[in-house]
Amino acid sequence: MTTHAAMPVWDPEQYLRHSGPRTRPFYDLLSHVPLRDPARIVDLGCGPGNVTALLAERWPRARITGLDTSEEMLRQARERLPGAEFAHADLREWTPDGTYDLIVSSATFQWVRGHEESFPAWTGALAPGGVFAFTVPGNFDAPSHVLLHELCESAAWRDRLGGLQRPGYVLTPAEYLERLAGLGLTVDAWETTYAHVLDGEDAVLDWTKGTTLRPVLTALRDDPEARTRFLSEYGALLRGAYPRGPHGTVFPFRRVFVVARRG
Repeated sequence: MTTHAAMPVWDPEQYLRHSGPRTRPFYDLLSHVPLRDPARIVDLGCGPGNVTALLAERWPRARITGLDTSEEMLRQARERLPGAEFAHADLREWTPDGTYDLIVSSATFQWVRGHEESFPAWTGALAPGGVFAFTVPGNFDAPSHVLLHELCESAAWRDRLGGLQRPGYVLTPAEYLERLAGLGLTVDAWETTYAHVLDGEDAVLDWTKGTTLRPVLTALRDDPEARTRFLSEYGALLRGAYPRGPHGTVFPFRRVFVVARRG
């Protein structure tokens, strides 16, 4: 990863433009969490607090902490959910400060290379019966990512963006199961491909501006002309890969889910 890719600048408003389909996997994850009244919850990579709010809605008596590296996201999360705790934390270095009934994460671990190496410390902080639950994207071989990688590595952009668009660091459901079962947890791991229907012109481009494109947009933030040119080229590629139909643009999106419980 290049230096300027380490800390992309996040835009909460852009991220939340597609909050419906973005949040759908978290609803599905929570439906498999077998906890009635957890006392302490931590949300790893809480973003703007939209999924943290769902935790507070389901378990209003729980003490909830949201962690993120982005001050922009944390600022919005605090405004959204003043009753929760939010703090800056890098998951590459974070270790639990006590016992948790639920450690949960939505679409964050793909940004953290080697996150599975932290599983022993994280799950070791679970209370008896506690749950470690997360979902990550599994679509890194999809056109949206492959085309972006190829464009960044093209002759026109390699000098500025080469090495910037890295693959997502995620495992398969079976690999996550093996890792966590080996730590003595009971594991349910699966995958789902959603067929999201997106509205508007350049719908997939607009989606990627909230997540996948953040490192690129950050790298080009001081050069509006280059940024506009790159978005035009990438947008054209996406329109070819995801043509708009009579009902909108269909955007297949594979997700990986894991729910692991300490006995």
